[in-house]
Amino acid sequence: MELRTVGFDHPDAQTLTEQVQQEYVVRYGGIDRSPIDPREFDPRGGLFLVCYLDGRPVGCAGWRTPPYSLLLPGDAEVKRMYVAPEARGRGLARRMLAALERDAAAAGRTRMVLETGVAQPEAIALYLSAGYTPIPSYGLHRDSPGNRCYARSLPVTEPVPEQVGEAQL
Repeated sequence: MELRTVGFDHPDAQTLTEQVQQEYVVRYGGIDRSPIDPREFDPRGGLFLVCYLDGRPVGCAGWRTPPYSLLLPGDAEVKRMYVAPEARGRGLARRMLAALERDAAAAGRTRMVLETGVAQPEAIALYLSAGYTPIPSYGLHRDSPGNRCYARSLPVTEPVPEQVGEAQL
């Protein structure tokens, strides 16, 4: 398994985010229309990762500084966490989540937040097992009865200089 930092508009990132949108269609009946600007995932204000197995892109995840005023200063938000069906059950999502948390903490973020839904029980199980706790719903889907939001405090770390090339995650 290899994690690479890429731009949100990278072709592999785009392919995987299209796949996660199709997953939302199957599970929820439509795509996630939460507004996303690809620049939100630029270093120091965010990060986007693609997970590769044997050179094939099989997963993605990112964090961004949330655009929602309902959240706290210092928050980082997980977006587009996805592992392709053929690569599930190998701990890839857990490893991507840990990499996002390390990077967000190094960027000075103090809490990771995310939203998911009841039609994604495996995601909820992952987040709970990783120490996330429920918080009030926020964002575009906050009024949806199936919306679930979670947060976890990040460890305080010293900022690190920006790295060049592949992420050391």
